[in-house]
Amino acid sequence: MKAFVLTVGVFFSVALYANPSIKPQEQAVASAHPAATQAGIDVLNQGGNAFDAAVAVSAALAVVEPFGSGIGGGGFWLLHRESDGFQVMVDGREVAPLKADRDMYLDKQGEPIKNASVNGALAAGIPGLPAALDHLAKKYGKLPLSDSLKPAIELAEKGFLVNEHYRRLAKFRQIALASNPSAEAIFLSKGQVPDLGAVIQQEDLAETLKQLSKQGFDGFYAGEVADKLVQGVQQAGGIWTKEDLKKYRVKERSPVVIDYKDMKVVSAALPSSGGLVLSIALNILEQYDLESLDEATRIHVVVEAMRRAYRDRALYMGDSDFVSVPTARLTHKSYAHTISKNLSLDTATSSQDISGLKDIEGNNTTHFSVMDKAGNRVAATLSINYPFGSGFVPAGTGVLLNDEMDDFSIKPGTPNVYGLVGGQANAIEAGKRMLSSMSPTFIETKEYIGVLGTPGGSRIISMVLLGILDAEQGHTPESWVNLPRYHHQYLPDVIQHEPGTFKDGMRVKLKEKGHQLKSVGRQYGNMHAILWDKKSNTLMAASDRRGSGLAIVETVGINE
Repeated sequence: MKAFVLTVGVFFSVALYANPSIKPQEQAVASAHPAATQAGIDVLNQGGNAFDAAVAVSAALAVVEPFGSGIGGGGFWLLHRESDGFQVMVDGREVAPLKADRDMYLDKQGEPIKNASVNGALAAGIPGLPAALDHLAKKYGKLPLSDSLKPAIELAEKGFLVNEHYRRLAKFRQIALASNPSAEAIFLSKGQVPDLGAVIQQEDLAETLKQLSKQGFDGFYAGEVADKLVQGVQQAGGIWTKEDLKKYRVKERSPVVIDYKDMKVVSAALPSSGGLVLSIALNILEQYDLESLDEATRIHVVVEAMRRAYRDRALYMGDSDFVSVPTARLTHKSYAHTISKNLSLDTATSSQDISGLKDIEGNNTTHFSVMDKAGNRVAATLSINYPFGSGFVPAGTGVLLNDEMDDFSIKPGTPNVYGLVGGQANAIEAGKRMLSSMSPTFIETKEYIGVLGTPGGSRIISMVLLGILDAEQGHTPESWVNLPRYHHQYLPDVIQHEPGTFKDGMRVKLKEKGHQLKSVGRQYGNMHAILWDKKSNTLMAASDRRGSGLAIVETVGINE
């Protein structure tokens, strides 16, 4: 089955509905690019497991989706090992350089310097993706890292074809890319957006991947590659040092587990805000019989849950290794009851009336889902933040660097490029991981297992929430990934939505309740999902029609 779509100190968790005696006898990969999906399938067919496939897909996407992810970025990999029900989130998020400080993007008057945290070498955090690939292969995979990286190396050497999505995002970031000779030479054509069907080859990136393939961690974070990265960054005004690379470490974290009606939702932990925001929203929604409400009231209640959950994201959440986050309180059902006491079924709550930050006046990343024939599964969301990240490539590396430093609160109450505001908990600090919205997620019931996630900046969590609610209604991945989308993130105080999400009559009803609506002008998100129906022991997979991704399900024999 294939679906082509438009383009998410450790106490480990155990799956609540794990049954190792049942195995799917099928395997599935769904990602944002056909070449990456095929890379995952090929590695599975070579004897790899879901974790090897995750390495292959992650690396392949780093080559063919340079606007969404890359080895100059990071991500979160949510893992489930079926044999013992073990679940963990592998945190390969970027970290602030050791020379970073909380006011590094402010001018002498204390105001943000335009684009300083978005464009160029100073905007880049220390990448985590290469270390995470090495970690996944060594600790959870069956194949050597070199085998799983082969597809990506071949794609980098042979090249991939430019499509309309690439052209649109390259045009959006053309100025940033053209300002760096190395990036311009790879991603543009004489300073212009490449023609449709042009071939993008990345020989330097292929060589960097080969070093990673041969040496693992040291192939990127030490030696010749590290020297070139640091030299290039420093020459361009950045603050990386060799010590930054040497000290980078992948972290394993216990996922957030949410009890919602008859469903268990497993999602990303801090420094991703995804699991906590989903927990708050779902604990609010659990108080309502959503199916008994008329459609306008149902949307209204979901929006009000989003509003309150995103408010708490702004106020309380950051890297829990650096700040104290009241996780137990935020995820307790009694807390959801408290913050929803003023939730009226008839009237929108003003964001100013639920306290917090002062009012204030983009979208990329990538996601893939994998399940192997043994029932092992991975939901992974990867990013370099803004399309094409910082637009900066250190010479001779082929590594397009992230601009994840913008995900910090560079000044409390000031929005980042996605309009999200933050407080002191997410302030810049050396060695700290910036708060994220990436939300790779599992859904578990006695009847089925779901794997889902999406890119989409600040809208990631709301898209995953809508997917969970759709699954709870009994719908399949084809529905989850293609739902019309709407979003509320506390500030600005508007319902953002795709064009056509609300018909005229629905718009009137929502406005009567006091909501302001704002079309974002185009469709957003690129969800990729898998469902294991345990009753029929079959897999279903789907890729979002908004993108050009591919979902493949294959029937395979099980060799014990």
